[in-house]
Amino acid sequence: MKNKKLLFRISAAVIACVLIAGIIFTAVFTTRQSVRINTVKAEAHTTARGMCTVEVSSGRILYEKNSTAQLPMASTTKVVTAITVLENCEDIEQIIRVDDRAIGIEGTSIYLQRGEELTVRELLLGLMLRSGNDAAAALALYISPTDADTSRNEIFDGFSEKMQQIAAKAGAVSSSFKNPHGLDEEGHYTTARDLALISAYAMKNPVFAEIVATKSAQISGVEYPRVLNNKNRLLKTMQSCVGVKTGFTKKSGRCYVGAVAKNGMTVVCVVLNCGPMFEEAAALMEQADREFTMKQVIAKDEFVCDMRGIAREDFFYPLREGEAVNVVCKGGNVCVEFNGERVYCAPYNKF
Repeated sequence: MKNKKLLFRISAAVIACVLIAGIIFTAVFTTRQSVRINTVKAEAHTTARGMCTVEVSSGRILYEKNSTAQLPMASTTKVVTAITVLENCEDIEQIIRVDDRAIGIEGTSIYLQRGEELTVRELLLGLMLRSGNDAAAALALYISPTDADTSRNEIFDGFSEKMQQIAAKAGAVSSSFKNPHGLDEEGHYTTARDLALISAYAMKNPVFAEIVATKSAQISGVEYPRVLNNKNRLLKTMQSCVGVKTGFTKKSGRCYVGAVAKNGMTVVCVVLNCGPMFEEAAALMEQADREFTMKQVIAKDEFVCDMRGIAREDFFYPLREGEAVNVVCKGGNVCVEFNGERVYCAPYNKF
């Protein structure tokens, strides 16, 4: 009888130990799994060969992957083309005659015809909504005309120089543009970071922003008006989407520049050579909305620099929870530093 009681107690103890061990194992496994999931989210997963996500007003890079690799970018080139045209054209309502050399450009087209006349705005819509390579050529040759006997390999040289100038203004330092449409060509490439910076720069232009947010438009045609539907699918499926451009060639793969405006923050996401380009860009931009908040660092007309002056403008910066910036004064400027880097500096009114 005593042996049976002892055996019962030993069995109960063993069972209790197994149960406790199971609970501990489950808790540890669950904790590790949770940490692993959170780590994946923090790393901003993408299958893109190159990716960069940036907040427009501040220029802060939120996520990046292989962002400095020089890659072909197909028709996302047209982001640079459009802002180059806008900064080199006084009146986009100007009617222009399409250059004969823009007719019959291979790839996507709005099917321009010889002698046809359209406004610059109409061609910009054909460029950014339908991704017309002929519209790109027509715009480039209008902004930077070349002689009729100029070789086909050189007709865009003048416009390409202007594209490089715009890229430099935007802070892009590792790109080379050889044409306005994005067809594969030796020496024509960008990086995800460069294209994100250029796109953020372009989105500050109200006409550019208006055009790339347009879902559909009607422009002139020879026999009947052309109806243009934007190829950017997220404009229809993502309420906060405000632009900007798709692209594809066999060499570049699927490329996409997306933009969303939500909760006071505009985010641009570039994915180069990315199969599920819409899905992954959308996920990255939604993640940015979850993880970052636009914080007001400086308020216009408020005292700064130990009450030595008054700020001339507001300044906001996207920050994660727990992040902070440092406001410092340098001479007659009020500056903002983040992680040891100066992200803003402007004069203040001396009090």
